[in-house]
Amino acid sequence: MENIYKPDPMEVIQVTQETGDVKRVRIRFKDPEKAKNFHFNVGQFGIYSVFGVGESTFNICCSNSHQHEYIEFCFRKVGRVTERMWDVEPGDTIGFRGPFGNSYPLKEWEGKDIVFVAGGIAMPPIRCAIEYCLENRDKYGKITIVYGARTVGDLVCKDELDEWAKYPNVNVMKTVDVAPTDGVEWNGRVDFVPTVLKDSNVSGDNAVALVVGPPIMIKLSLPILVENGFKDEDIFTSLENRMKCGLGKCGRCNCGSVYVCKEGPVFTQADIKNMPDDF
Repeated sequence: MENIYKPDPMEVIQVTQETGDVKRVRIRFKDPEKAKNFHFNVGQFGIYSVFGVGESTFNICCSNSHQHEYIEFCFRKVGRVTERMWDVEPGDTIGFRGPFGNSYPLKEWEGKDIVFVAGGIAMPPIRCAIEYCLENRDKYGKITIVYGARTVGDLVCKDELDEWAKYPNVNVMKTVDVAPTDGVEWNGRVDFVPTVLKDSNVSGDNAVALVVGPPIMIKLSLPILVENGFKDEDIFTSLENRMKCGLGKCGRCNCGSVYVCKEGPVFTQADIKNMPDDF
């Protein structure tokens, strides 16, 4: 029986620095047979390790169209593991366990309009779904992407935002909280994400929304979506930040009767309303 705690060796093949403290890493299995048999669904997460240091949990932030060739994850340098992860370069080896958790119900979303709302480092858990929907553009209706960060320098996937906007019937609305200075170019809004979402005039008629970001952003965005006709069961989020061991063994993800590692990380607003109030 395969050891569920043993990470697979992965070769780092690309590292992209997104911001001053955020990087995106592309990796592939060192074992070709593992790569051939590997499968994940969009929205699932993995656990990535620096040998001898520890491991951290992140969403698989690319769509599954390249899953036998590579996967990607994005992280912020905030602790011991990620500080060491920051130094990895192409050719290095790191560990991977996964995939874990449930996924976005993309088949159920077919034929519907989709609204993506993200803030700051929360873009990666949404990026995988955006990529999938754009790769299968004819299966979905109008796509609205509202993304913001505190400053221009805090935006992740900046170049991709402009590429996404080139697809038919896709509206990309980007914003920052603080106006850029020192001659930094910016062709987006200077406002808070909920305000820009309100100005988007999205409709909940035959539509779903995926909202991931800081708690205050989510708290202020949800009433706007409800006012525009979105039902609780049509509003989704990813609780990737609650993940720890990936298996529901350590208890760090426990919330009432829910083990987020096993039953998440994807939940609807209806699900979250049934969780403890202090969650």
